[in-house]
Amino acid sequence: MSASLQLYGQLSFAIASRFYLPGHRLPSTRQLAMQTNLHRNTVSKVYRQLEAHGIVEAVAGSGVYVRGQAPVNPNKPSHQGSVTATISGHGHGGQDVGCCINTLLCGGLTLQETLRQLTTEINWRISCGAQVLVSTPQDDLGAAHLMARELITLPAPVAVAPLESLDHRLGGLAQDGRKATVVTSRYFLKPVEEVTRSHNMRCLVLDLNSFDHELSVIAQLRADTCLGLVSISSGILRAAELILQAQRGQELLVMTALADVDNPQAGRKLLLSVCRASGTILCDQPSHPVVEATIRQHRSQLLRVPNLHCIDHYLRPETVDVLIKEMGLSCAVA
Repeated sequence: MSASLQLYGQLSFAIASRFYLPGHRLPSTRQLAMQTNLHRNTVSKVYRQLEAHGIVEAVAGSGVYVRGQAPVNPNKPSHQGSVTATISGHGHGGQDVGCCINTLLCGGLTLQETLRQLTTEINWRISCGAQVLVSTPQDDLGAAHLMARELITLPAPVAVAPLESLDHRLGGLAQDGRKATVVTSRYFLKPVEEVTRSHNMRCLVLDLNSFDHELSVIAQLRADTCLGLVSISSGILRAAELILQAQRGQELLVMTALADVDNPQAGRKLLLSVCRASGTILCDQPSHPVVEATIRQHRSQLLRVPNLHCIDHYLRPETVDVLIKEMGLSCAVA
């Protein structure tokens, strides 16, 4: 993966996980180039890509800022949705519906035509709720598995579909007269949305956890200590390193290891090195048993047992409930 793609993913993850909140001013191209050891032109290119995808906004003479959630435009006939948009509209359903109807009427539709459009849209959304596909690029399929793991309580089948094969997967469903809702994280939205739109399927954004507890743990670590990061997602590891650079600079030594839950022996030496060197290790739930087993198996080789912190949620806690409502599903299965 090129340096610009890596930096794009790292910044997108930091924004999606709300480490950089809406309105936050990102580092200047010069500052970020110095932090990442990349050429300033590379950083500028990444900022332009983020702006083109609506993630940030460049303000002349001021800097680059994280954009907030764009308001829903009822005039835009798009069969795409955002879980975040649903959260922001909660509690004003009747008023929102009235505004939507008035907008359609002002646009020249009759009340009967408005009814047909709304009925068609609602029926389409319900039909897309028959199954859920979680999609990310193949090189970070671990992120899709993390999301799918937390969607297991949905009262609909959930499967992982790599972005590279998503077009074929949706094409097969369309041939059978079936529909699906494709979910992804915000920084994979644009390419996933393009594929789903071509098959008249629905695409929804899942908001990532803010990781406040983990950032608090990191903030309290003594300088010159080693922090280990273990995950099944390579993208999380790359992004976490950038976030730690922004939070603690050069104060911490950070070591990372990619866990393979299907083949725990893969990368075993690197994981053991992380366990030996780190005073604290942060890991996601799928990685937790692998790290625990490594520590237990090699306990005699460790100068000290690292403090192991398991990250409970990759997604924001309320995301699953909001997704159920957005898709018109019944209550989650216990």
